[in-house]
Amino acid sequence: MSRKNYVFTSESVSEGHPDKVSDRISDEIVDLFLKRAHESGEMDPWDVRVAAETLTTTNRVVIAGETRGPASITNDEIEAVARAAIKDIGYEQDGFHWKNSQVDVLLHGQSAHIAQGVDNAAENRATEGAGDQGIMFGYACKGNEALMPAPIYYSHLILEKLAAKRHSGELADLGPDSKSQVSVVYRDGKPVHASSIVVSHQHMNENHSSDDIREMIEPTVRDCLPDGWVTDETVWHVNPTGAFVIGGPDGDAGLTGRKIIVDTYGGAAPHGGGAFSGKDSTKVDRSAAYAARYLAKNIVAADLADWCTIQLSYAIGVARPLSIYVDTGGNTALEEKLEKAIDSVMDLTPTGIRKQLGLTNPIFARTAAYGHFGRAPEDDGGFSWERTDLVDAFKAAV
Repeated sequence: MSRKNYVFTSESVSEGHPDKVSDRISDEIVDLFLKRAHESGEMDPWDVRVAAETLTTTNRVVIAGETRGPASITNDEIEAVARAAIKDIGYEQDGFHWKNSQVDVLLHGQSAHIAQGVDNAAENRATEGAGDQGIMFGYACKGNEALMPAPIYYSHLILEKLAAKRHSGELADLGPDSKSQVSVVYRDGKPVHASSIVVSHQHMNENHSSDDIREMIEPTVRDCLPDGWVTDETVWHVNPTGAFVIGGPDGDAGLTGRKIIVDTYGGAAPHGGGAFSGKDSTKVDRSAAYAARYLAKNIVAADLADWCTIQLSYAIGVARPLSIYVDTGGNTALEEKLEKAIDSVMDLTPTGIRKQLGLTNPIFARTAAYGHFGRAPEDDGGFSWERTDLVDAFKAAV
């Protein structure tokens, strides 16, 4: 953003949103294949390939796509994984129930013509090719501990905290489906307060009014935002259309990969157009976007820039990126140094990314809701791209 004074808005959707239900099921399938490969010894996890797409609608789940994985995995197991995900999210409604919904599994083997561009005959896998062509972006900025744009960061946090209270029983009257939207006022380039807050939340009691829902959720919303961000002038819209009882896939069909802006930076940074969920890490749509975020976050964490956008581009079957572009707001000398430094700080071949970030581990289902970025890195390797362990390397390189 080049302007200093403006209002910027981002939205989030909860784990129970129909598109996110689809993303969760698709990512559970990725994890199933990777976990079985690790535990059974049937095949090397590096050789697992998954591209799973999920459609959810009224009491129906359709899973399609291509896989290459352990032969012991059956359609019954895939169906069980889907049902477990729906149950964990909290759907036990007449129109969408983890136990009663029909689940169709239409997965088939990966195309040999795609596989040949990715597979590497060399034992060290040094030339494993990218799983597709495309452009990927990463972004980070100052303003909060996650180094994320404030509107999307707080939109996610609101829904994540409300979901935790729903699961705990503290807000048991809430349903799984919800959306949030926060409009943030920037002054001199810094976020200072919320001009409006929108929350639409499914509820289980038909008699609840919009005012009832606001009374339930407002304390959590306020707790999620920094002190002073909610003012007397902040405009609230809570369930502005009225009753929201029919939700999730029963209210609206869901598809994997439809919430790519929610998944990334809320529109505050460019997006290459490729979805993440349901894909193994040979697909650079996912892995290179994670790498770009990792690099951008470390550059900002190193105090080399207040914000940073990185673009990477790839060709299918080609290991190294075709281009590396860095934008920090016009400091050309720094940007050129960073572009050169990136090449020495991290191996951006698919193999290099997968090794450095541990992307052959079953860590993907947890990314399906509340954003792939801005989350805390976890001990088992989850959200490894949120580490800031490249700070010293970047400082030394520039």
